[in-house]
Amino acid sequence: MKITQIRIYPFDIPLKAPITISLGTIEHARNILVEVSTDAGLTGWGEGSPFWMIVGETQASGLAAAQDMARLLLHRDPLDIEGCLTTLLRYLPGHPTTRSAFDMALYDLAAQAANMPLYQFLGGANRPLVTDETIYINTPERMVADAIRIQAQGADAIKVKLGTTLRDDIRRVEAIRQAIGDETPIRTDANQGWDVVTAQQVLRTIGGWNVQYCEQPISRSNIAGLRQIRQQSPVPIMADESLFDAADALRLVRDEAVDYFNIKLSKSGGIAEALRINAIAEAAGIACMIGCMSESRLALTANAHFAAARQNVRFCDLDGCFEHAADPVQGGISYTGYRITLPDAPGIGATIDPAFLATLSGTTVQ
Repeated sequence: MKITQIRIYPFDIPLKAPITISLGTIEHARNILVEVSTDAGLTGWGEGSPFWMIVGETQASGLAAAQDMARLLLHRDPLDIEGCLTTLLRYLPGHPTTRSAFDMALYDLAAQAANMPLYQFLGGANRPLVTDETIYINTPERMVADAIRIQAQGADAIKVKLGTTLRDDIRRVEAIRQAIGDETPIRTDANQGWDVVTAQQVLRTIGGWNVQYCEQPISRSNIAGLRQIRQQSPVPIMADESLFDAADALRLVRDEAVDYFNIKLSKSGGIAEALRINAIAEAAGIACMIGCMSESRLALTANAHFAAARQNVRFCDLDGCFEHAADPVQGGISYTGYRITLPDAPGIGATIDPAFLATLSGTTVQ
């Protein structure tokens, strides 16, 4: 089998409302879509969500890089996933989100060729998965209203974005806990918004409020600070922005810096690197979460396949499409409340609605 054509699209999805984290605000999901065609009649789909505040990529830079990557893959065997991805990594060691879109399309093709759903191709089973839902930074009153709504919809856990000031962040968590009671776990995420001292103070205060973990309390580069916080915190610490690839995973394990890993395909460069990260975590006794940026259900389905295939993935944060005002995906995962159902079709089991695809202005490499 050979790759005969690759189409690259800017993949814009409107949001219901702007979303704010400690690093900034986004108003649209400006993603990248790739369609990889082969001489066997199979087509693989991939999506990357370049969340510039975290990965340092924009849609524009990703689209430019994707054209070069597509030329490197043209006429190659898509089943040689390792060889194809090594070529991309050597050419552009950055751009993990753009690479993740090609990685996803290659795995989609390989699983289709094997006539297996992706979770099975990865050696797993269609096990039950449950996602949380995220509350973004706002006034305590607005965040409380969101928490009450999410709890009423049956969420097993609620994720709360923090990372502003000591006083305001404590007030947010306290108000939410008082409003929803003690049973529903709260997961917090500061997105690097605190310094070490502030993180220690916040976590000591909220530690008795059934907080399941805190993601990335401080700067991604401050591994020594993460270790210090972890040693003193009553709340388990999860790496997000400090964890891009397997080398980061090894460093975090060596330094005993965190309790959990947050793996995101758009951050790691795709499934192949995510598998390496999870293997390191599993060997070290560190459980993982599969997270997301602002992907559509296409990429979220690939993320869910990965989670189903790896027992070490204990948590799912696959709610990115909840904020979307449009759903351009056919097939893919479905949600019953917060329970995720995976498709059993070969490959990822998700494609783009042809009517929506016709509205996109793609670039063809052939």
